[in-house]
Amino acid sequence: MTLGGTGKDCGKRHPTVRQGALISAHAQVIGPVEIGANAKVGAAAVVVADVPSDVTVVGIPAKIVRVHGKKDEPVIHEVEEKREYYVNKLEQAKEASHRSSGL
Repeated sequence: MTLGGTGKDCGKRHPTVRQGALISAHAQVIGPVEIGANAKVGAAAVVVADVPSDVTVVGIPAKIVRVHGKKDEPVIHEVEEKREYYVNKLEQAKEASHRSSGL
């Protein structure tokens, strides 16, 4: 895990980690950000913005994937919306290809 400041700015430069927060292996928390109470940072995540309390973040840059105490329905809903978007884009591209080829 890396907790680091940014630049040579005056004032607060380093992260604040609140009680009960968990930061996993190889995660990097950079700059004057705050990791909220009971938040979880996934392995190898790169945190460059504040993490609210009671959430799990993963990725580069870190994004919220779970709100503690709630079912995963919001995350599943977002994935389904993205899937529908890309399926529609693919269908539009196929139709455009058929039109341009004269099929």
